Amino acid sequence: MSIRVLLADDQAMIRGGLRLILEDQEDITVVGEAADGAQAVELARRLRPDVCLVDIRMPGLDGIDVTRALAGPGVSAPLRVVIVTTFDLDEYVHGALRAGAVGFILKGAAPSLLIEAVRAAHAGDALISPSVTLRLLRNLAPARTAPAARPAHPLSARETEVIRAIARGRTNQEIAAALFITLSTVKSHLATIQNKLGVRNRVEIAAWAWESRLMDSAEPRR
Repeated sequence: MSIRVLLADDQAMIRGGLRLILEDQEDITVVGEAADGAQAVELARRLRPDVCLVDIRMPGLDGIDVTRALAGPGVSAPLRVVIVTTFDLDEYVHGALRAGAVGFILKGAAPSLLIEAVRAAHAGDALISPSVTLRLLRNLAPARTAPAARPAHPLSARETEVIRAIARGRTNQEIAAALFITLSTVKSHLATIQNKLGVRNRVEIAAWAWESRLMDSAEPRR
């Protein structure tokens, strides 16, 4: 079954480009397009897509308002929203994540990252552009005073390598290439790591890596 996607961007050329990238994939179908925030909310509530790709700056309601309306606190049946934007600003990243977004992708990113973000959102995971993730988590770690929880079971050397790669903002495909393993093996490691750390997605894995100071040492902390 195809992943049903709604596009929301006030520029028709951008929507067209996103549609071409996504519909080139056998498992993704674009079911609607919105040219402003209000239309995005109306279409999303009516069509109930699996994933909404939303621009941050649109006429009327902006992307954060749209996200809050579709996925924010108090929404009884939240949708999965991924912000796709040109603007790499911390205030937008924090605002989008607080509003309920499960992804934040820059328009200059490779098409493969956009596709991975859609699939991750559909699977209940979260994906943020690598450059944004790295800056966000580096800034987050010093502000945390409580120590990161220890893994429920010891991490293997390979799992630690995967965690470090995630904390550096690498995609699954980049991790597979760097470690000379298959994409399915990367996904298997991710599932095991999430279980050991008691976290829900790759963003929380990366946060754990920085908070535990794993990124400061050559050996994993036990």
